[in-house]
Amino acid sequence: MRKLQTKYFGEIEYEEAEIIRFAAGLFGFEEEREFLLLPFEGSAGTLLCFQSVQTPALAFVAMDPFALRPDYAPSLQPQELKALGVKESQELGFYVLCVVKNPVSDSTVNLKCPVAIHPETREARQVILETGCYEMRHPLAEFGRWEGAPC
Repeated sequence: MRKLQTKYFGEIEYEEAEIIRFAAGLFGFEEEREFLLLPFEGSAGTLLCFQSVQTPALAFVAMDPFALRPDYAPSLQPQELKALGVKESQELGFYVLCVVKNPVSDSTVNLKCPVAIHPETREARQVILETGCYEMRHPLAEFGRWEGAPC
């Protein structure tokens, strides 16, 4: 058991097996390669935090994109699938990063560049989806209006 002082959860204990590893880090934070994925209390697993293991003050708020938009359909390129050790995008778990603003309704999520995680190996990559269906700054206030969206 290891201990870590976190940005949002105070001191926590975690196991080595809980670490999610990014071979290339996150965009803009390439040197940060190990994170814990921690759910915020009361969010039913839809609002989470990528907490850096290396830099305790660094944490990214993330969301389950399917809770926001049930028709979200990320499709990775063949080389990305190979790097994660899968044949199809559906074998992976996906999370999108959120920029939290005040008021919260002004916050945005990046559906264009999700984090893909292999559920068994815990290897992860942040990817850029090739489709034009998703943007980098979808306002949270926009969700709930996706019925009948073309993508």
